[in-house]
Amino acid sequence: MFEDDLRILLVEDHPFQLRATQCLLESYGFTQLTPADSAEGAMQQMFRAAQPFDILLCDQCLPDLSGLELIACASHQGLIRQAILLSSLAPAELDGLKQLANEHRLPLLGCLVKPLKQSEFLNLLTLDRL
Repeated sequence: MFEDDLRILLVEDHPFQLRATQCLLESYGFTQLTPADSAEGAMQQMFRAAQPFDILLCDQCLPDLSGLELIACASHQGLIRQAILLSSLAPAELDGLKQLANEHRLPLLGCLVKPLKQSEFLNLLTLDRL
């Protein structure tokens, strides 16, 4: 598999959700994880990084910026390669976000519902590598 080489920036403002998702990703074999608890913290991590993150995995409902806005900002500055939104929003709202991302040509692989499920996450990553 390709888990070991992916650099993932995980953004979640709720401390328990952040740690739980980080533990899940580690149990799936992803070792290059950088956690952030806000959009501002994520931007700081991205600016400090030597190269763009492969995946920005972020909550849509952050207090300082929406996940989609963070993706737009990061992608326009070349700080990420791809992104995945993780949210508890209704499927129709997630579909609207995907459409908006597509219209703005953002590198959004897709939206996943919390809690993160390994098969759905890996499916998005596999589709990107085809």
